[in-house]
Amino acid sequence: MIEVRNLKKTLGQNLVLDGVDFQIATGESVAIIGRSGCGKSVLLKHIIGLLQPDSGAVLIDGEDISRMNERQLLRVRRKFGMVFQGAALFDSMTVEDNVAFALRREKKLTEAEIDKKVAAALDVVELPGTEKKKPAELSGGMRKRVGLARAIIYEPQIVLYDEPTTGLDPVVSDSIDQLMMRVRDQLHVTTVVVTHDMRTARRVGQRIMMLHEKRIYARGTPEEIFSSPDPVVHRFVNGIADPVDTSFLT
Repeated sequence: MIEVRNLKKTLGQNLVLDGVDFQIATGESVAIIGRSGCGKSVLLKHIIGLLQPDSGAVLIDGEDISRMNERQLLRVRRKFGMVFQGAALFDSMTVEDNVAFALRREKKLTEAEIDKKVAAALDVVELPGTEKKKPAELSGGMRKRVGLARAIIYEPQIVLYDEPTTGLDPVVSDSIDQLMMRVRDQLHVTTVVVTHDMRTARRVGQRIMMLHEKRIYARGTPEEIFSSPDPVVHRFVNGIADPVDTSFLT
């Protein structure tokens, strides 16, 4: 469903991605890991067409979106749901208005039809009855769930998650992991999770890809990645910092 071919991208004077290649099959759940600032979120923005590569291609269902205009991209983006790192909710709107925002802008459904879809999406993320609450009345984990409800209300084929457990305590992070897996299995969606949370990567990813030195450095099942003898992979997944040079102290 998703294919990236020799993707290269420079932002300002910085080469961020340099020859990224991978494929993600329909219905597959993939975690993309890597150190902060390595280009994970930039890669995610290419997959949904928010950024265009300097060279290379991004194919969604065989269509190269890297050469599409905005009108063509709107059609392809209907296949996606996106869950942003900070939930990205409108503070002045209720939960219902946040989840229904895109549907109301399209003006294709009646209010009764929209209400039904909102209720169904909130039920999937285990937040029934919260329609009239404001984001300020919700916990961090609940706001993440509302963001997911907004992402799935279109019944997308692909759901992208950008650091879905950042800022959450371990118990809430665990509930978000379980929710992502249930959405994947219940709605049969292709799932791409960008994360530096190794527990999330291990649990949600049927396959893990590690972005390092501007390209996909390692890929494999969770078992293969977490037992990798490669020193770069081993140090990252186990949270081991590079040795500090103390020669200047002698």
